[in-house]
Amino acid sequence: MKKYIIFLLIFFFNTNSHSSSNQKIINHFENINSLQFKFTQRIDNNNIEKGECIILYPKKIFCKYYDIYNKILVSNGRSLVINSDKIPNHYRYPLDKTPLNFILDKNFLISKMKEADDDKNYPFYYVFNFEHENNLIRVFFDKVSLDLMGWETKDIYQNLIQTFLSDININIDVEEKIFSIQKYTN
Repeated sequence: MKKYIIFLLIFFFNTNSHSSSNQKIINHFENINSLQFKFTQRIDNNNIEKGECIILYPKKIFCKYYDIYNKILVSNGRSLVINSDKIPNHYRYPLDKTPLNFILDKNFLISKMKEADDDKNYPFYYVFNFEHENNLIRVFFDKVSLDLMGWETKDIYQNLIQTFLSDININIDVEEKIFSIQKYTN
């Protein structure tokens, strides 16, 4: 009988701590309308890119890469444009055909975090893994600040993309005009 009581107590406390940490992250994330950050992005462990971004929820992002080609990535919430001095024309994709569509949708992430368990294999992050429309998505949150710290997805070419954030500023004032994709098409 003691074994069953101990098991029930352990189960009860684990369930409460799971829901408590998930709810704390969700509460923090719900109050975020915009983010500004620097990033390091690893593509299939071969290529590393760095830059800075601004996200305005829902689904808007502007990223400027630190490279010699002046690479820009921008989404107006419907389309995603990638442009640089390296290519003669820009690349334009429907946002809903890219994994960024999920990352930039705060309500979608929150709904998935309500269902997901925190992956305990990461000592410094709360990590949520979920699959949606054949996309495996992993999202990282800092265990102390509860800030979004990065994500892992596959791009439209099936490259593994790991993005880690630093120097994060929350709820900054953002001018909507930076998300106008017409400014970044050749």
